[in-house]
Amino acid sequence: MTPEPTPTEAIRVITRFEASSGIPEEMRADVRLLGGLLGQVLRESGTPGLFEDVERLRLATIQAYDEESDAAFRRAAEIADEFTVERADEVARAFTCYFHLVNLAEEHQRVRILRERAGKPGREAAADTVATAFARLRAEVGEEEARRRLAGLRFHPVFTAHPTEARRRAVSGSIRRLAELLTQHDATSEGGSEQRRALRRMLEEVDTLWRTAPLRAQKPTPTDEVRTVMSVFDETLFTTVPHIYRRIDDDLRGEESGDSAPVVPSFVRIGSWVGGDRDGNPFVTSSVTREASAIASDHVLRGLERAIERIGRTLTLDAEDTPPSAEVQAIWDAFAQEDPELAEEVATRSPAEPHRRVLLVLAHRVRATRHESRGAYGAPEELLADLRAVQASLADAGARRHAFGGVQHLIWQVETYGFHLTELEVRQHSKVHRQALAELDAGGPIGAQTEEVLEVFRAIAEIQKRYGLRAAGRYVVSFTQSAEDLANVHRLAHYALGADAPVLDVVPLFETFADLKAAPGIMTTAVATPEFQARLAETGNRLEVMLGYSDSSKDVGPVAANLALYEAQREIASWAKESGIELTLFHGRGGALGRGGGPANSAILAQPPHSVDGRFKLTEQGEVIFARYGEPAIAMRHIDQVAAATLLASSPTVEERTSSAASRFAHIADVMDTASRDRFFSLVAAEGFAPWFATVTPMEEIGLLALGSRPARRGLSVESLEDLRAIPWVFAWTQARINLAGWFGLGSALQAVGDEQALVEAYREWPLLHTMVDNVAMSLAKTDERIAREYLALGDRDDLAKLVLDELQLTRDWVIRLTGGDRLLANKPVLQRAVQLRSPYVDALSLLQLRALRALRTTATTEPVASPELQRLLLLSVSGVAAGLQNTG
Repeated sequence: MTPEPTPTEAIRVITRFEASSGIPEEMRADVRLLGGLLGQVLRESGTPGLFEDVERLRLATIQAYDEESDAAFRRAAEIADEFTVERADEVARAFTCYFHLVNLAEEHQRVRILRERAGKPGREAAADTVATAFARLRAEVGEEEARRRLAGLRFHPVFTAHPTEARRRAVSGSIRRLAELLTQHDATSEGGSEQRRALRRMLEEVDTLWRTAPLRAQKPTPTDEVRTVMSVFDETLFTTVPHIYRRIDDDLRGEESGDSAPVVPSFVRIGSWVGGDRDGNPFVTSSVTREASAIASDHVLRGLERAIERIGRTLTLDAEDTPPSAEVQAIWDAFAQEDPELAEEVATRSPAEPHRRVLLVLAHRVRATRHESRGAYGAPEELLADLRAVQASLADAGARRHAFGGVQHLIWQVETYGFHLTELEVRQHSKVHRQALAELDAGGPIGAQTEEVLEVFRAIAEIQKRYGLRAAGRYVVSFTQSAEDLANVHRLAHYALGADAPVLDVVPLFETFADLKAAPGIMTTAVATPEFQARLAETGNRLEVMLGYSDSSKDVGPVAANLALYEAQREIASWAKESGIELTLFHGRGGALGRGGGPANSAILAQPPHSVDGRFKLTEQGEVIFARYGEPAIAMRHIDQVAAATLLASSPTVEERTSSAASRFAHIADVMDTASRDRFFSLVAAEGFAPWFATVTPMEEIGLLALGSRPARRGLSVESLEDLRAIPWVFAWTQARINLAGWFGLGSALQAVGDEQALVEAYREWPLLHTMVDNVAMSLAKTDERIAREYLALGDRDDLAKLVLDELQLTRDWVIRLTGGDRLLANKPVLQRAVQLRSPYVDALSLLQLRALRALRTTATTEPVASPELQRLLLLSVSGVAAGLQNTG
């Protein structure tokens, strides 16, 4: 066994690693503080020797990473193998807790920086804010056209429940409480009683985190997933979004903001598939869809009631100085006649304060709407009309700051969320529709699946009647392969309800390489049908088309998929423009790079001309939802960045740049497309690839982890990749530290082009290639070749392992040559720092996972039932690696 370093050497190794990571001193202090608290908890609450064992493995993996030492790597592997299964379980839990704390420290540092920037003059000069984008747009197209485009701005994230958020909700709650305590700690005096109190409570919370079972006992139900997503609205989005509008209006208009009508529209709309996405998920039923809509509505109505009451109580404006308009007086008179007893109570609490009275009345009516009792609003438009009447009355009476301050915030909230909160979308596979119609057309008895398909349309109709058309109505058809697949939705709706069918916006989802190519032709036929023609006439020729990133990448590889997606967007956008259609492209981007993940703002600016036009819609899932929207300051920054890119993407200079670059480098794209697909197929089409993939990754075991309600695969077999969902495909490669789904084929593609000077120029001037290479750099930075070799060795296929490792080396070499520097992410120091900070600790968990996986693979042929202890260790390590790498699936 390789000798371990002395205590002095250990301190030197850890100190050097911390210094080389480039962590800002404030963040380093937070990491040390939280790590120290965890160490104390391990000493107090763990079994004897646990802390020392964790430190031994930590030191070995740091030394192996920092010094690139094979001897240290072997020592770390030996330590992981030495542990009993019970000790390995505890060590895996400790490292997972550490990741949660490091993620918290990093988020806290981001918030700290954002708040510091917000407090300095010149924030509006930042390159990626809506204010700067508007200024650039105005300089190019003029004031009037820039304002028209700003008025049409739309950002539409759609939350999905894909099983990539490995944390339990209880763990997330503990981390959120720790974040609040860390903020309190920052505000206390060094060594004072308040600081000691904050530290004591933090220690208590870290102990809670350690003692909370890291794995769910059972899979969440779709309703559980709905309630988890609702926590983001309750804690962040409901109150944060109007503050985003206000901040942008402040940046654009300065001191005039809040004294007159804003120029910023309520441009955010939140969609949701949670409780509506039934493609391959038998647990999402019509009753779940109804319940999801009811839960969301209850949350937003409670939020609106509280917000209106809060603003109403501040409007203690005397009638003599601020008289009500006739319209506001009429609102009060109508309510007094409807409910004289409550009106008298309100009047007693608000004497001679007419605007306060009326807002308290509106809060009461919102409460009645939630309870479906007397006085309820029939639609959110009625509440908006009342709020605008109050706003106009205040403005006319000279109380402009109140009219365009607090009341404007209420208007923005109702415009954004209505009475539904999220625009619930239904998704179903085209094959299910065809099967249902075959039964219905036959005229005989129908099965349970067909009856459920029909019941979904009845549920949509009920939701629309109860909460308004925006509450539900988009119907996404997975694997759309013909115009008939879209027409089938309308036929089924007619079977379900006849002339009373709900209003439907049928959205095609083009996922495979072939379907993306065929999309313009399919849409040409589809929009000629009477149902599409009628809906286009009602919406002003608005239409949505969804593009699937995941299956296209699994179909032809990430490089060819990205090129195909660009071309499909270009052709669909061109078709829409020629057809006079206002197109919204809906991007099915996952959190991981193999599923279209990566920075959204840079991706937007790389889109083809007219494919954005001020509207951007995408899926947000799993851990990405909480990373982007879970903290108010980060949510505000993210939405501002994405909205800025959405506004700027249609500027003449950006469109000219993307268009000319695509034309200029088309020959490079052709070579890359062919070479990358050939290389990808040489791997995935190799005989025995699918079972080999299941052997060298924890793909099968991931299915045992209670992550989400949906099954991990569409079929029962792993003999073919066609039935394997994109999520476990990406998740499994990530767990094996190979990340193959995010980069495989790019090295061969660039090598086939060969001309380094031409490629460096293309990387600099072609936004699509620039974004692709930067995303691959991040994916490769999270790859560890030494650990990848250990996983690949499990498969006993040297030919396939060599193919993967050769492509890994080739891709890494080319990416470094294009991006500059001597290592990955040299041009992205902040991102490089985040990866370096985590990598040694992820390595520790990977070694524990390998230890469990080898044992399970070895005993699989001799033991009828796998060891529950080894399975638990494996699943603990999966959860920990997910926390460490963050964008996992």
